[in-house]
Amino acid sequence: MKTVDWKIVLLTAVAAFIGSIGQLKFKQGANNLQWDIKMLLTNYDLIIAVTVYALSTVLYVYALSKGSLSILYPIIATSYIWTMIFSKVFLKEPVGLTSWAGVFFILLGVALIATQAGR
Repeated sequence: MKTVDWKIVLLTAVAAFIGSIGQLKFKQGANNLQWDIKMLLTNYDLIIAVTVYALSTVLYVYALSKGSLSILYPIIATSYIWTMIFSKVFLKEPVGLTSWAGVFFILLGVALIATQAGR
């Protein structure tokens, strides 16, 4: 039975959170998108998005080098939760009851997988 390194699980959760920030910045950058090289190079939201998303990927790949994909990948599903919250708070997008129910089931699934790790 393989034990779970909870620091790696936490690192994966942080990677998911950071990746969601990247998604928010991608959306904000897309709102100001112009297909002109000068405009692309000065679209700071897109630049931040790519940088933050790259950081998220590096953290996640490092976590994968230390942990099990079957445990860590479901934690990435929490990025949907963060992205939904960021969309509501920062972009003022509507989030309905069905979406919140989805959040509950995502959290339930991640908790079930994490608590069964190594069994």
